[in-house]
Amino acid sequence: MPLRDGRLSHDIDPSDRAPQDACGVFGVWVPAEQAARAEVSKLTYYGLYALQHRGQESAGIAVSDGSRIVVFKDMGLVAQVFDESVLNTLRGHIAVGHCRYSTTGSPTWENAQPTFRSTDDGGLALVHNGNLINTPELAARLAPGELTATTDTEVLTALLAARGEGGGVLEAAREILPATRGAFSLVFMDEGTLYAARDPEGIRPLVLGALEDRGWVVASETAALDIVGARFVREIEPGELIACDGQGVRSERFAEARPKGCLFEYVYLARPDTTIAGRSVQATRVEVGRRLAREHPVEADMVIPTPESGTPAAIGYAEASGIPYGQGLVKNSYVGRTFIQPSQTIRQLGIRLKLNPLREAIEGKRLVVVDDSIVRGNTQRAIVSMLRDAGAAEVHVRISSPPVSWPCFYGIDFATRAELIAGNLSVEEIRDSIGADSLGYISLDELISASHIAKDNLCRACFDGQYPIPVEQDARGKHLLEATR
Repeated sequence: MPLRDGRLSHDIDPSDRAPQDACGVFGVWVPAEQAARAEVSKLTYYGLYALQHRGQESAGIAVSDGSRIVVFKDMGLVAQVFDESVLNTLRGHIAVGHCRYSTTGSPTWENAQPTFRSTDDGGLALVHNGNLINTPELAARLAPGELTATTDTEVLTALLAARGEGGGVLEAAREILPATRGAFSLVFMDEGTLYAARDPEGIRPLVLGALEDRGWVVASETAALDIVGARFVREIEPGELIACDGQGVRSERFAEARPKGCLFEYVYLARPDTTIAGRSVQATRVEVGRRLAREHPVEADMVIPTPESGTPAAIGYAEASGIPYGQGLVKNSYVGRTFIQPSQTIRQLGIRLKLNPLREAIEGKRLVVVDDSIVRGNTQRAIVSMLRDAGAAEVHVRISSPPVSWPCFYGIDFATRAELIAGNLSVEEIRDSIGADSLGYISLDELISASHIAKDNLCRACFDGQYPIPVEQDARGKHLLEATR
């Protein structure tokens, strides 16, 4: 049964922000006799903490003790939602957890995850990373009034819970998942079994890990496995459905694999200490920086990153160019969600809450500033201005991804071309807009080559507009559920 607590009120600064992924998902199963020792709620808390970068809007954990499911969720960061006393009430041997950034549905408590549905023989709790593109079509299978929230995740939960007489979760999944289109990495559970599934394209990541004493973990990234002491077993395959219980891990396919992993995971979304397809994200980003230096050389005195996302590529750029690497911007690690709505005057100074220049390090120097991407351009414009005010002689901006020119409909908050600066301006016009002395983006071919994954096995739609799952204008999934309720 769901357990609800009071809701916190958090405001998000609506000014320019980094690209946002839909969320992070985590699940754990241990034998029932080990529940007291394993403390699955705390393992899930630590797993979500490791995945906090994937979503900072809300957090939640569902736990099963074998006879009932209890859900606790709220708005805010993982550490704001959960404390020792809450976690101690979430007792059981199976858990799923979620940290969210909304791409479908509004940022409200009702849309926080895990979602929960009662069934004829118990309950179902589900968490989801990604974005569906045929949500209205799926919602049409449900009876009027059956939806209580505005997310594609709620639709999936309702469909999986509304299984026929005598049918189980696996049977429902076998029916529903083949009809589900878009990006989905799902982790869900009933009272006795942990399940996970990944869309046939495998756009969003999902990995399987093993705990000592026969326990299993599923998570968005390998870094979350590391945090909880789980051994990486393998990636969950595109089009695969797994079930973890006392019989071990059972696997089956609900669709043929058509791998199209998200290239932007390498650019920004994944933690640098995560491994994708056997390769460290950190190593890939450093290599991208080396290639960026070869493609866009410049005479300069120092290479500095936009912390933290630009750091690996800046290291690589400095190595390949021979220009010294240094720290020119200091990041305030505690800036994130705020409890107050900033005034317009304060918002204009918001970038200085996050970054501040080291004047003595940059004054009079020709700088290469390396960042991972330019989305709307406001942050880079503010950084260039700040560096010039601090005495930089020249500011050359280098970007470790190609121009983000197209919206994403698979789980990243690139909603329209109109909000993307590269969707409207040329590289030279962007350079002029942000006030840099020069601007260089790595080419798409070089970024793909650095990933060590075949071009045809990657989703690159935000860079080249080639969508691996055809997206009709009137069925793109984002915020369409409001009209279907």
